[in-house]
This record gives sequence, structure tokens and C-alpha cells, in this order.
Amino acid sequence: MTRTDGIRVAGSTVILTLRPSALGTPALALPLVRRTREPFADRWALPGGWIAPDESPIDTAARTLAETTGLTPSYLEQLYAFGAVDRSPTRVISIVYWALLRQDEVLAQSAAHRASGRAPENVEWFDVDALPELAFDHADIIEYALWRLRSKVGYSRVAHGFLPSEFTLADLREAYEAILGRQLDPANFRRQVEATGNLIPTDRFRTGSHRPARLYRDNTDVELAARGPLGPEETSIR
Repeated sequence: MTRTDGIRVAGSTVILTLRPSALGTPALALPLVRRTREPFADRWALPGGWIAPDESPIDTAARTLAETTGLTPSYLEQLYAFGAVDRSPTRVISIVYWALLRQDEVLAQSAAHRASGRAPENVEWFDVDALPELAFDHADIIEYALWRLRSKVGYSRVAHGFLPSEFTLADLREAYEAILGRQLDPANFRRQVEATGNLIPTDRFRTGSHRPARLYRDNTDVELAARGPLGPEETSIR
């Protein structure tokens, strides 16, 4: 725990994924941890904990996320520092990080965590449009993370972070629709994304009940997300 003139500093994480909704279309979801003590006992909260004197904020975020949920994203990006005076019964500043994970990564990492005998406790996934009552100001933090995600989708490849290495344009459009919370015209979407240069068509197709759909891959010369002036050491987990 870090103290500065009576102020405690914590680290928290917002991890987002896409999972099938009740309608079968992808929906944004995130893991929450049920608190076992006061304040806000029995309420749900973001994964997090106190920043140790010998830890950087990003290392604390990665450690507490792994300990509570079994998830280990390849990178975390700083979201914001939340420090309203009345956000906690004691004076606490939270440095919040966020990242995206594919659903297959979530399932594989969670299974490995259970197999190791360290199954996450008091953890549950929630769709972002059906969140329970949350502790502290974590509802505001999640709202800010969603705003950041929706802002980035217009100028970066951030939506691709939810997809496998090869995907159809329909897969990508559904990811955009889940992020933006609205349907997009398929023809217009195709024209717009093909004009960006972010996608490279492959010679492979997905077959099924409908006509074959071409698979695309990312143009790796384009960054997944614009991370501002931060260097790799400040966004990568060590």
C-alpha cells in the first residue's frame, strides 16, 4: 500500500471482451469481483488492489488482475486516474488501466487458471449493458472506458483486438456494432474499411450455410490502438 500525506493509491483494471449475447450477436462484457469486506461488502467491483512501494502502477494492475481473474493480457493501457475526494470513505486515488481480450483468450486463460488449482473466486462476467450495482465510483470508471473505446474505434484498429488473426468483414462489422451499440450498413461498412488500408485480404474463405466469405487479416504496419506518447515500456507488462 502506498501512502502520500494520508492518500492511498490503488490500481484497477477494465478488461473487455466480446461474447455471444442472448440474441446470438456479440456483446461487450467485462469481469467483476464481488467484495468480501466493507466498504461496499457484497457489491461488485473492478479487479484491483493497493500499489506496493516496489511496484509500478501497471505491474500492480497486471498482478491483481491475474490474482483475481486469472487473466493476463499482453498489454495494458493507462485509462485515467480517478481521485474525487468522496469516491471512497478514505482518501484513495485509483490509477486505472484497460485492455481488450478475445473470447478464446479468456476461455483458455481461465481454464489454465482453474487447472492450476487457482480458480478465480467471487468473479463473474457481465454484459456492459446489464451491470449490477457497483462499489465506489466503478460505474463511472466503466462508463469512461466505454467512451474511450468508442472514441478510438473511429481512428484506430482497436476493434480488431476482439478478433482472431483471420476474420470476415461480417465479424469485424459485428465487433464495431457491439462497440458502438448500433447497427451499421454492411455495404457502406465494407467500402469504408477497405479504403483504410488496415485490412489485407487472404486467399481463404469461410464456408457454411451461406455463400463463402473471404477471410481478412490485419495490416500489421498499422498500430492496434493509438497509445499517445507512451513508450512500449509504459504499456507493456513486464
